[in-house]
Amino acid sequence: MNRIKFLLPIAGVYLLMAPCKLTAQPEKKLRVVVMTDIEADPDDSESLVRFLTYCNEWDVEGLIATTSIHQKTRVAPESILKVLDAYDKVQSNLLKHEPGYPAALTLKEKVSYGPAVYGMEGVGQGHNSPGSELIVKELKKPDARPLWFTVWGGTNVLAQALWKIKNTLPAAVAEEIYKKVRIYTISDQDDTGPWIRKSFPSIFFIVTPGYNYSRATWLGMSFGMPGSNTEVISPEWLAKNIQQGHGPLGAAYPDVSYGMEGDTPSFLNLIDNGLDDPEHPDYGGWGGRYGYYLPKFEDSNTGRFHRDNWPKDDPETRPIWTNANDSLISTVDKKGYNNNQATIWRWRVEYQNDFAARMQWTTKSYKECNHPPVPHLAFGDKMTVKSGQQFHLSAAGTTDPDGDSLSYLWFQYAEAGTYKGHVSFAPYSANMYDVPVTAPVVDSAVTIHFILKVTDKGTPALTRYKRVIVTVLPK
Repeated sequence: MNRIKFLLPIAGVYLLMAPCKLTAQPEKKLRVVVMTDIEADPDDSESLVRFLTYCNEWDVEGLIATTSIHQKTRVAPESILKVLDAYDKVQSNLLKHEPGYPAALTLKEKVSYGPAVYGMEGVGQGHNSPGSELIVKELKKPDARPLWFTVWGGTNVLAQALWKIKNTLPAAVAEEIYKKVRIYTISDQDDTGPWIRKSFPSIFFIVTPGYNYSRATWLGMSFGMPGSNTEVISPEWLAKNIQQGHGPLGAAYPDVSYGMEGDTPSFLNLIDNGLDDPEHPDYGGWGGRYGYYLPKFEDSNTGRFHRDNWPKDDPETRPIWTNANDSLISTVDKKGYNNNQATIWRWRVEYQNDFAARMQWTTKSYKECNHPPVPHLAFGDKMTVKSGQQFHLSAAGTTDPDGDSLSYLWFQYAEAGTYKGHVSFAPYSANMYDVPVTAPVVDSAVTIHFILKVTDKGTPALTRYKRVIVTVLPK
């Protein structure tokens, strides 16, 4: 593919633009496997309903029923099939809105299960299961794409698959397979997650380690954190926008018992909304933001959180992707917050509205529904500028498939870049589609992440994003 570099004149200054492809090629879909302790808590069924409304964006390679610390002796693949029966009744209508929704029968062929035993009791010689064999098969495919494991329960099925690969394949071949593994576990829900991290130190792993969940990032999905919007996670909102009057798939969404969709953050960052970059958890997105480091050991199973039948925590032995804080001003109470749950709840209205719109897609025609805007960056998603230089952030060319009026907002995502100072847009307003910006004065090269947020005025209002990474060089 030919690539070019060119200089673009902006306000009398030339910007060095990053190399760009002369002809765009469609990106391949992400490969995804869901592992769920469905029936341990209604939230797995809730997450599965949401997952299916986005399943056209991925190649779904497996839907595997597992055990967990909350459900040690039962797997329930029949409950996955029950939700797929509801999806089957709406799949043809979803195709009116976006292409690529797989037939329910295709997804049913991907349903499998692990052993009805807890954790490491299901790992080792003689513990292969239909679920672990499915994983081995998918990992051994001659497909260079990563395989994402969104883990809503225990990981013993995946642990067994990795055990088999390690013990049956040459080490060099196995190591190439490990490079394709991407794991996001909703905390540790059995003792095989820590075992995987210790036994396979090269494997990509996102988790808040431990068995007590009070520090977990995923709590930002649906709990009433100070500063977060609680209206859009209320039983009333869910009944109106998801459950009632939204066809068979909405009716399959159970009432909340403990917390709404605690497992959903495991795949929110896999949705192609223009904000998230799955390979860069430190960039942040709907599913949260994570740092890569060796976390300080904190025994979660102590004091008032102690459970006699829960495993003992052990220190991590290598860096992992784990909790990172965002600092922001809440749009709800106008107060400042700095914590890891905020990396998810800051987007709560947007991801809830997006889900509500997709639920409308299950029963209504295209003209009756809203569809997300299509942001466009006039100058590409990467820029290189000099210290103190003015440049433009421009969303010229942005469109909306429904012809809706659009609102624009540019903001700096300071935590995602290496420059931690504040970049002011003054005297210009951040809600213009084209905003002049003056680069900070720096002594060494830094990166600054700017986010374009485009929201339409349809019902519900839908948001999409673009990320511009600006490299600022010293003069």
